[in-house]
This record gives sequence, C-alpha cells and structure tokens, in this order.
Amino acid sequence: MDLAIENVSKSFPGVRALDGVSLNLKGGEIHALMGENGAGKSTLIKIITGVHRPDSGRVLLDGKPVEFPTPRAALAAGIGAVHQERNLIPRFSVGENIMLERLPVKGGLVDYEAVHREARRFLDMLDRGIDTRVEVRTLSVAQMQIVEIAKALSLEARVLLLDEPTASITEHETAALFTLLRKLKSEGVAIVFVSHKLEEVFAIADRVTVLRDGRIAAANEPMSEMTRQRLVTLMVGREERVAQIRARPSGASEVVLEARGLATSFGHRDVSFELHRGEILGLYGLVGAGRSELARTLFGGGEITGGELRVNGRPVRIASMHEALGRYRMGYISEDRKQEGLILMHSVRENIAITIWRKLAGALGLVAPRSEARAVMPFVKRLEVRTPSINQTVGNLSGGNQQKVSIAKWLAAEAQILVIDEPTVGIDIKTKTYIHELIGEIAAEGVSVLLISSDMPEMITLADRILVMHGFRIVGEVENDHRYETTSKAIMSRIHRVEETAA
Repeated sequence: MDLAIENVSKSFPGVRALDGVSLNLKGGEIHALMGENGAGKSTLIKIITGVHRPDSGRVLLDGKPVEFPTPRAALAAGIGAVHQERNLIPRFSVGENIMLERLPVKGGLVDYEAVHREARRFLDMLDRGIDTRVEVRTLSVAQMQIVEIAKALSLEARVLLLDEPTASITEHETAALFTLLRKLKSEGVAIVFVSHKLEEVFAIADRVTVLRDGRIAAANEPMSEMTRQRLVTLMVGREERVAQIRARPSGASEVVLEARGLATSFGHRDVSFELHRGEILGLYGLVGAGRSELARTLFGGGEITGGELRVNGRPVRIASMHEALGRYRMGYISEDRKQEGLILMHSVRENIAITIWRKLAGALGLVAPRSEARAVMPFVKRLEVRTPSINQTVGNLSGGNQQKVSIAKWLAAEAQILVIDEPTVGIDIKTKTYIHELIGEIAAEGVSVLLISSDMPEMITLADRILVMHGFRIVGEVENDHRYETTSKAIMSRIHRVEETAA
C-alpha cells in the first residue's frame, strides 16, 4: 500500500504548523520523518490518521484521494499509529487496551480468554514480562509505550506510523522493535518512523524527509546518501554542537542521600546506594527494572517496607512531594511530564511558581501574578524557554520547552537533591544538548542529581557513576569513563550476567 501527502497545510490559533508539505510513503519501505520539536511531524501524522483535517492539500492512498473524518476511518483504511501522546485507558487491562479495536466475541459477550491470548501474541513480539491482565495504570511509562506499540501491531495495518516509539524504552527493547519492523517491511507494510535518536534513524530507515518550521527542508532522500552532520543541519539550520559538560571535583564529597538495604511495596529488595553532593549518579536498567518505582518511593509514592533512607545523615520517611521539598529540599522531575510534571492548562508562570507559592504568598495567603512573574522570569531566561509570554498555556509549548518549564520549577525552589527521570525523552537534538549542559551546570553548583535514563549515550555523557538495576535490585556499579564502547559493554555485561544466572 502506498500513501502520498500533497501540499498539505494546517494552522492553529497563532501557529502555522504545516505549510505546503508533501510526503511519499511506499509499501515495503521505512521512511524517517525528522525535525525539531514544533517542526510539524506530529501534526502531519495526525492528519494522516484522521485526528486533524488539513486546511488545504490532500491525502492519497494507492493513488486515490481519501478523507478520514475520524481516526476510526483511517483504521478502517488500514492505517495504524503510535502517537506521541499515549492513547491507553488506564483502568482497562493491558489485554483490553491492545485488543480494544477488535475485541473477540463469543455468544454475544467479550471472550476475555481470547482477548488475553491474542494480546499475548502481539506483546510477546516486544516484551514477555508484561502481564496482559494487569491494569495499564499500574505500568511504568516505558511499559505503557510497549503496550502502545503492541496495540498498533494488533491492527495489522498496511501503513504504520510510529511517532517517537522508542522515546521511553532502552536499546534492548528497541532492538526487538527493529527486528519486527524489518519483518513488517519485508511483508510490504509502509512505515513512517519518527525519532530524535539519530543513531536509530540511520539503523532502520530507507529514506528520510526533514521538516523545519512546518516546511519541507529535504524530501524523500535515500538514507544511504545522508550524513549525520547534514541531517542535523537540515533539522536545526546549523551544525551539531557537542554538549560541553562543566568539570566537577573528582574527590568524594559528603553523602546527601543514602539508601541502606531498602525494600519497597513495589518489590525492591536490598537496595543500597550513596549520592554525594554535586554528583550525578546514574540508574540504568531495562524496562521493568524498577528504576522509576524506586524514584517514586523516595518521594512517598510507594511504601518503604524495610531498610533505611537517610538524607544528610539522618534517617527519614518521606510521605509526600511537599514534605520532600519543604523539609529536605528534594525535587523530582518525572518521566511523565504531561501527567505528573506539569499542569498543562495552566500558564508557564504558574507552573514554574507552583513550588514557591508559599514563599510568594501575601498576608491572606494569596499569590499575586506580578510576584510570580518577578520570581519566574530569571529561570525562563536562564533555561531559554521559548514562549510568546510567561502567561502562555504550557500545553501549547513544544515538548522541549515543556521539559524546560518542568526543570525550572525545581530550580526556582532551590532543590539541592534532584531526581531526574528521563530528562530528554521526546526532545530534539538541539534542546537535548542544552539540557545536558544544564544538568552538568547545576551539579557543578553543588546540586546532587540522581539520573534515570533509558538513553545509554545520555547516561554515559552525564553520569559520574552508574548503578545497574535488574529485577528491582541493584546488580552492579560501573565507573563511567565517558567512552560509549567500554561503558555500555560494562553495563550490559552486568545485566546479562544476572539474566544467565536466573535462567
């Protein structure tokens, strides 16, 4: 099945998202769609799948003009998608979510045994460790991402659109997905692949189209003829800049956060680590290793059932995010910025100021917008948040600028211990470089960072030491020499050693 987009334009209030964009997608081919945050990639995918309707231009399927008034109409035409925003029903089971568009029926009722059997078939292509019978809301963000992909595969579409499918998953799960995509390609499926991870694009794509500011910067170019430097220049308008991470003292400093034999209600056991002042300590593991669950437990999102947590040498039991910040100056940048990190319907000003409202409140406990503005502007400037105004609704910003706002609110609160979970998920290469430098900068200023990332190159760029997690336990520690080949091999060898022992 071939799909073509001809001269499509789309505007939203105050923004021209697409301006005369064309794309040719052929069966049996993987076509990369590249561009910075806000370039128009997700808008184009939503037009193809019937979420948005174009202002002008047309969509052709096998040479015939088509219109999709709804996403279900696009599905009926054989077009499936994994959107950047998750589209799962939290209180439905994994199996129900995967099979939602074609639930098996027996005797007029849903055949739940068939639901889970069929869901298992698609899920096993990617991850055997996720139970189809658990509610989606109990999963980590990375596991939800895998369920989203399995759901798209279950549609057995002839055109498959993948918008940042690997944003929250590690190289291990990505390798399984790529094996599957190559198989679908050999069966004649037409695939669009969107990613900010350039190494993935070069590994999987046959052709590439680049968008910049809603326009075509390069169209249908063979990936074999594209260089990394040229691709970056097409996307951002200049050559790629390597992150400059500020040097920090190498000697051991005081311990500010310590876990001693922690056990949690999530299933962690015997977890021990020390985080020093001004250190970036990495936590790396495959999907389901328990990294994000450990982070949430530190802030009262799970129960500590054994062992001890210490902050600045004193045993603590933290009940909430509010207590963590107020008593211990701890902040948490969640991997799920849209659901947990930001209030999307509120302004940039309000989102950054939320952690310091008490400090800004007047005699009657009210916070004046003018006081908020004065307090947040230095952080908007420091992080170079691109927004028409600090009164702009955060939900209208690009993903990269949303992440900057999420970081800014904890800098405003003067957090001294910062847990950062997936700092650059779904963020373009230019903004990623900036955020890497910012994390290095705040660590150099004495802030202690516990860094969780599924992006191995990111982890190796930033972390001083790397703790390796598997099965809700810490199974090793790697001293980071910041060389990808040696450090990645050391990390994966520890994971493989545990898996071989378990087998």
